[in-house]
Amino acid sequence: QVQLVESGGGWVQTGGSLRLSCAASGGTFSRYAMGWFRQAPGKQRGMVAAITSADSIRYADSVKGRFTISRDNAKNTVYLQMNSLKPEDTAVYYCAADTTYGRLWVTPDYWGQGTQVTVSS
Repeated sequence: QVQLVESGGGWVQTGGSLRLSCAASGGTFSRYAMGWFRQAPGKQRGMVAAITSADSIRYADSVKGRFTISRDNAKNTVYLQMNSLKPEDTAVYYCAADTTYGRLWVTPDYWGQGTQVTVSS
């Protein structure tokens, strides 16, 4: 059983930056594909960025060029650096993990509890 704990959310003005962290425990972190999702009020949860165990990366079009996902296998942690934040980035951000990259995008095995990001205009 893998436990995921997000941190780093908060309030920021438009154009600002935040870095989210997701610490994993209970599994072999390096074997998991990791992803960040977000859910805004009244909207469905959607993938923001994902990174495979081989460090292949994919981003949602809405965050390309502004967000950067990375992982540190020695620290069992995945990060999401968010720059040039916009009000439409306001959402609860969730970390997710799965041993299968394809399944990560649909029904990940493990979820964190979420962290709120609020971007004011």
